[in-house]
Amino acid sequence: MRLPLPAPARDAAADTGGAPLGELPEWDLSDLYTAQDAPELTRDMAWLEGECADFAATYEGKLAGLNSDEMLDCVQRYEKIDLVSGRIMSFAGLRYYQHTTDPARAKFMSDCQDRITAFTTPLVFFSLEFNRISDDTYETLMAGNADLARYRPVFDRMRAMKPYQLSDELERFLHDQSTVGAAAWNKLFDETIAGLSFDVQGERLGIEATLNLLTDQDRARREAGARALVATFQTRLGLFARVHNTLAKEKEIEDRWRKLPSPQAGRHLANHVEPEVVEALRNAVVAAYPRLSHRYYALKAKWLGLETLEVWDRNAPLPMEDTRLVTWDEARATVTDAYAAFDPRLADLAEPFFTDGWIDAAVKDGKAPGAFAHPTVVDVHPYVMLNYLGKPRDVMTLAHELGHGVHQRLAAGQGELLSSTPLTLAETASVFGEMLTFRKLLDAAETPEQKKVLLAGKVEDMINTVVRQIAFYDFECKLHDARREGELTPDDINALWMSVQAESLGPVFNFMEGYETFWAYIPHFVHSPFYVYAYAFGDGLVNALYAVYAEGEPGFQEKYFEMLKAGGSKHHKELLAPFGLDASDPAFWDKGLSMIEGFIDELEAMEG
Repeated sequence: MRLPLPAPARDAAADTGGAPLGELPEWDLSDLYTAQDAPELTRDMAWLEGECADFAATYEGKLAGLNSDEMLDCVQRYEKIDLVSGRIMSFAGLRYYQHTTDPARAKFMSDCQDRITAFTTPLVFFSLEFNRISDDTYETLMAGNADLARYRPVFDRMRAMKPYQLSDELERFLHDQSTVGAAAWNKLFDETIAGLSFDVQGERLGIEATLNLLTDQDRARREAGARALVATFQTRLGLFARVHNTLAKEKEIEDRWRKLPSPQAGRHLANHVEPEVVEALRNAVVAAYPRLSHRYYALKAKWLGLETLEVWDRNAPLPMEDTRLVTWDEARATVTDAYAAFDPRLADLAEPFFTDGWIDAAVKDGKAPGAFAHPTVVDVHPYVMLNYLGKPRDVMTLAHELGHGVHQRLAAGQGELLSSTPLTLAETASVFGEMLTFRKLLDAAETPEQKKVLLAGKVEDMINTVVRQIAFYDFECKLHDARREGELTPDDINALWMSVQAESLGPVFNFMEGYETFWAYIPHFVHSPFYVYAYAFGDGLVNALYAVYAEGEPGFQEKYFEMLKAGGSKHHKELLAPFGLDASDPAFWDKGLSMIEGFIDELEAMEG
C-alpha cells in the first residue's frame, strides 16, 4: 500500500522573486477535498478504516483458494483502497508542500499518514500471500479471467520481490514503523531546507532565490549567492549528515534482511529495469564526460572570457543572452504552441492545468523548492508545482512538468494500480515536452546569437539531466557503499561528493572552498534513493525517440500517445519496440548521447 506524497523533483536552480511576471496561478485543491475538515474527507477516512479491516477479514489466509473471478473482485477492492488512501494523502501532501513551515499543515499530513498507515497494516498480508501462490496456480488464475490478466504487470513486479520478502510479522512491523522511519527523516529534511535563510550581501533570502543567483548575469552576484549557500549549509551540515547516515543505514539493514544483492537492487526492481541496462547507461555517460561536459564547459569559459570556471559560473547566462524576464502568459503560449505543433491533442490535455487551478507557480515563503508533477489518483487529475520566476529555464521546467502531467492524465485510463509508470519511463513525456519546446524556439531564432544561446541552454539542460544525474548516481552508490563500513562524518560525505564532481565537470573548473557541501540540499538522495538515473535514462530515451520522430516515422504521434496511455502496463522493451528502439542494447545510449555531441559540434562550428 503506497502513501503517495510528491517529492520536489528537479535539480534546476530556481530564480528570484518580485518580478512583474503577470498573475501566477495557485492550486485549487477542491477537486480532492475542499478543506481538511471536509465531510467527504471524514467519510473517506472512516470508509478506509472499515474497508481495510473487512478486506483482511475476508481474504487473509484464503488467496490461494480463490478462483479467477474471486481474485478479480479481491484485486478491485484492493485498488479502491489504494485510490481512496491516495486521494487523502495527495491532498495532505500538496497542502503541506505549499507551506512546509506551517505547523498545522505538517501536523495534518502526519496525522493522515499515521492513521492510514495504521488502517493499511492489516493489508500487508496481500502481497506476501499472493507471492506464495505457486507458479502453476498463478498461471491458471491469469488464464481464467481476461480482466484479471490485465493486472499481470502489477503482479509480475510484485512477484519479482518474492525472493526478498520477509515473514508476515516482520513486513507488518516495517509497514507500521515507516512513519517514524524514513518518512520522519524526509519531513525533517524538507522542513529544514524550507526554513533555511541565506545572507546575500546583507539581504536575507530563501533557498530558491539564493540558488537563482547562480544564474545571474552579474558574476559578483553569482559568487555572493554561492558563498551564502556554503555559509548556511555549513551551519546545518551535521544535521544533513545525520539524515543521510540514518537513511542509508536504515536501507542497509532492510536490504540485508531481505537479502537484496545491492543497495540499488530495490530501485531497479521497482523500475522494472535490469541492472545491466542501468550499468550500460551509466558506463556510456561516464565514458562520454570528456566529449560532453568537459568540451562544453571549455567552450563556455571561452565565451565568458575566463581561463577557468568557478562553480558559480556553471549555470551562468552567456554574455549575449537576453536578460528580459519571460512573463507567465508568454511561457504558457510558448509551451502550448510547441505542444500543439506536435499534435493539438497534446495542447488540449495541457490546457486545464492553466485554467482550472492545477498549477501552483509562484515562489512563496515556506513553499517547497524545485518543481514536480504529482499524479494524485486516477479519478482526479495531476497537480504541477513550480517556482516560476521568469527565466528561460523556468519555461523549460514548465514544459517538463506539463509533460509529466499530460502523461499522467493519459495513463489514468489504466486504473490506479496500472497507471503508475516506472521511473525509467516516467521522464519520457517530460523530456519530450522540453525537446518540442526547444525545437520550436530554435526554429524561431532570428539571429546566430539567439540560436547560439538556445543551443547552449539546451546543452546545459542535457548535461544537467544526463551528466549531472549520473554523477549524482555515482555519489549515491559511493555513499551507500561507504556507509556499510561505518558512520560517515560530514567530511567523509564531502569527499565522496567531490570525487564525482571533478570527474564529471572536467578540468576547466576550480572548486571553491565549501562547494563540497552542496550535496546537502539535493532532495532525491533523501526522498528516493537512486531515483536520479531515471533522468538520464529518460533523456537518452527521448533523444533516440526524437530522432525517430525527426526522421518522419509514419504514425509517430499515434504510437507516442499509445506509449503514454500504457502507463505501467508494459515493460520498456515492449513500449519502445514500435519505434524500433531497444534500451537493453548498449549502442542505444550512444545514439542518445550523440545528439548532445551534435549540438556541441554546432556550437564549436559557430566559433568559426
